Amino acid sequence: MRLEELIRPLILHNVTGKMDVEIQGIQMDSRKVQPGDLFIAIRGFTVDGHRFVSQAVDQGAAAILVEEEIMVDVPMIRVPDTRRAMAVVAATFYQHPTQKLKLIGITGTNGKTTTSQLLHHIFNQMERKTGLIGTIEMKIGDRSFPVKNTTPEVIDLQKSFDLMLNEGCEYSVIEASSHALEQGRTRGCQFHIGVFTNLTQDHLDYHETMDRYREAKGMLFSQLGNQYQDDPSESPVAVLNADDEASTYFAQMTPAQVVTYGIEQPADVRAENIKISSQGTSLTLNTFKGSIDMELHLVGKFNVYNVLAATAVALLEGISLHDIKECLEKLRGVNGRFESVHVGQPYTVLVDYAHTPDSLENVLTTIQQFAQGKILSVVGCGGDRDRSKRPVMAKIAVKYSDLTVLTSDNPRTEDPKTIISDMIDGLGQNDLDKYVTVIDRREAISHAISIAKPEDVVLIAGKGHETYQEIHGVRYDFDDREVARHAILSQTDK
Repeated sequence: MRLEELIRPLILHNVTGKMDVEIQGIQMDSRKVQPGDLFIAIRGFTVDGHRFVSQAVDQGAAAILVEEEIMVDVPMIRVPDTRRAMAVVAATFYQHPTQKLKLIGITGTNGKTTTSQLLHHIFNQMERKTGLIGTIEMKIGDRSFPVKNTTPEVIDLQKSFDLMLNEGCEYSVIEASSHALEQGRTRGCQFHIGVFTNLTQDHLDYHETMDRYREAKGMLFSQLGNQYQDDPSESPVAVLNADDEASTYFAQMTPAQVVTYGIEQPADVRAENIKISSQGTSLTLNTFKGSIDMELHLVGKFNVYNVLAATAVALLEGISLHDIKECLEKLRGVNGRFESVHVGQPYTVLVDYAHTPDSLENVLTTIQQFAQGKILSVVGCGGDRDRSKRPVMAKIAVKYSDLTVLTSDNPRTEDPKTIISDMIDGLGQNDLDKYVTVIDRREAISHAISIAKPEDVVLIAGKGHETYQEIHGVRYDFDDREVARHAILSQTDK
């Protein structure tokens, strides 16, 4: 695309140099620049991209987009805000793919990954080819690609949508994190449906208050557009959790029509007669399209909410209740979410991504409903993240477990001892016999498994699907499931 065509949608800009150059790609990371690329200098939280303009030019950048004048031998476009301009040129370069895809955004503290995976499964089972972008992976149909962030930067996001469109996708389902929404990574995206799961404490190191965290989530619903179509299937819809009070706020923020789901409160899609066991969950779905009974392999009330959200979206897209039931009853589970590790041992070992107070409480209270023996939990908290949730999570773990092993998660640049000390601050003298500390996560998992008796349940919380542990800025191979499997087999051999 010619540079003059690429920047035409920008209202405020000054140019230096010839605008008739051909642009082959767009980059905001100077290390990734290829000959012919447009380099966009972004002022980040720790790094200012303007410092790397010369490096980008040396690597072949055909033009630069900046906020301040820099002496270079390539065309320069100066704008007031490069991050905002980046969204405009990225959507322009990839020819606005979300105007052709049906884009479904899912936001909330917990449940985004499972809900998005459920929708991806339903749509693809119904031969509606669907792309997925989320915490675990990016998927196009059955093909999987690694991801760095839950919601990629705007350039990678638009590039991914373009790839999905070229691969014949009809839908794209994305997890819209609060960071991504606030940082403008979803600007230029035309959302068809926005889904809200729940709002509980997380990311307060970044957002500082729950009100600001809620406001960031709300940006998804304000981005649903302000136009209605004669065909309701073409109009934007907000799918909201009726049991979460934040939904009232989001309903006020969005001009879109609203469909609700829930368990406790009246809702358009509601679950009743819920029965939970260690093997799965049965329930009755009452919806605006009729009622049906389901027998799911997914365990827990929190998963019922995920199923309700996915069902609401699928119904809006014209999929019948019977087909939704058939698709969901086939699903065995989601990677790293309440995932069982079983190699013949007489006790249960579960790995879950629970890394917030609410998600940890949800998982542990679910286990209490079917545990025949003791509950042993392995819990840590991430470094360089919200410190205020550390004592809360420790208190929850000890409350709902017979024994808790406090350990490392991803300490990042923090001392694991400091993190565990913060967790212990939430505990009192009466809790001393209900927890132990084992700093090394591998040893902590092994310890919990070594003391497990028949019918006990061992929960390994915090990392779920992750296959690494980050210590002092270095990522080491570490998969809770593999570590647990090895620990179980080691005990069996003794």
